[in-house]
Amino acid sequence: MTRIKRGYIAQKRRTKIRLFTLSFRGAHSRLTRTISQRKIKALVSANRDRDRKKRGNLLYNMYKGQFLRNRKIVAQMGILKGNCLLMIANEIIT
Repeated sequence: MTRIKRGYIAQKRRTKIRLFTLSFRGAHSRLTRTISQRKIKALVSANRDRDRKKRGNLLYNMYKGQFLRNRKIVAQMGILKGNCLLMIANEIIT
């Protein structure tokens, strides 16, 4: 029986994933299973932290513009009068 080599499509897929994780250290850039796990975790973290950055920038700008003295008050304002908080946020952004 002759030896069958694996298809090139699987190799292309793995190479594409490897290109994403080139800068990772150790097995996270070499082994296929850990590469795919690290890629998923990296993308999840990037998405989560993008939202955190927006939230942090908004609060920082509120402190800077002296709209915000106490976070508890802002939380109450968001719960009771969401429109008011939205107007303040738009005022800060523009």
